[in-house]
Amino acid sequence: MSGSLFIVAAPSGAGKTSLVNALVDTKKGVVLSVSHTTRAAREGEVDGQDYFFVSQEQFSVMRDAGDFLESATVFDNSYGTSSEAVLSLLKSGKDVILEIDWQGAEQVRRNFPDSTGIFILPPSKQALEQRLRGRGQDNDETISRRMKDAESEMSHYIEFDYLIVNDDFDVALEDLASIISARRQLMEIQNKIHASLLSKLLA
Repeated sequence: MSGSLFIVAAPSGAGKTSLVNALVDTKKGVVLSVSHTTRAAREGEVDGQDYFFVSQEQFSVMRDAGDFLESATVFDNSYGTSSEAVLSLLKSGKDVILEIDWQGAEQVRRNFPDSTGIFILPPSKQALEQRLRGRGQDNDETISRRMKDAESEMSHYIEFDYLIVNDDFDVALEDLASIISARRQLMEIQNKIHASLLSKLLA
């Protein structure tokens, strides 16, 4: 496989989704793995594009069959990443991003130790709460719960390989892209990509 697997995790409201979407739009060869979820689709979300929206029963059948590279329950909803889909993309040479939480990241590291983990933090708790309120999707009770869960999630940043503080979006996006670029230049990756060239140069 010439593609690399990246895990991007963050507390809700840290800007993870916006950064990952911008990266996929601007950096060639990077794709986002589409997860399965039991939560209801939000306004504007498209099945098969944002998520594969399935029932809890369907999800349980897939999980029990071992179809997921990782799966987790977040805010009472289940999420899972298809192993087959990820491996297919990696074999095609694509760099694949998994936008998951720390629980899922832990499972992926066990099943795929060559993955690269990136954790994104907000610049402050105040900024995090402002972003959550700015969405206009949650009531005060839900936001309070998300803030409490965020504190627990942020404590797991040390388990990842890279850390990005999303204070300035453009700077954070540049940092994220730099990590992808650096990974691509690893000797083991370049040896695979340029096997024919290296053979000719050293003949």
